[in-house]
Amino acid sequence: MSVQQISVFLENKPGTLKKMTGVLAANSIDMRATSLAETKDFGIARLIVDDAISAINTLKENDFVASLTPVLAIEIPDEAGGLDKLLDKFTDESVNIEYMYAFSGSKSANNAYMIFRVADTKAAEARLTSAGVKILTQEDIASI
Repeated sequence: MSVQQISVFLENKPGTLKKMTGVLAANSIDMRATSLAETKDFGIARLIVDDAISAINTLKENDFVASLTPVLAIEIPDEAGGLDKLLDKFTDESVNIEYMYAFSGSKSANNAYMIFRVADTKAAEARLTSAGVKILTQEDIASI
């Protein structure tokens, strides 16, 4: 049930991020969420897209170094305390978060979406699902 995140290594110089987004746009790949971390010499773009397999193949065909990582995607109410209530379940189930980032859905749905990277995705998914957390699938992401 996890979602595939694409991590793309980018040289830290002007135009590199634009080149990546241009390749995705030219191939009709829709980004749902993006997180960008950097160091002095390179950056890592973390992407959630509508079609992860197509995106990773397209990026590699265009000489980008990219990899797939399973992450948990969870819908939360777009309201004060929505994330805090979800994190209660992570704490109760002893699930440690390595990193996370968010993206919003349509305002009419009144939801936001969180991406979580954890050490053991399958175990965390089982524990959180048993605690009543709905984990989104790649198909769910494609339809947002």
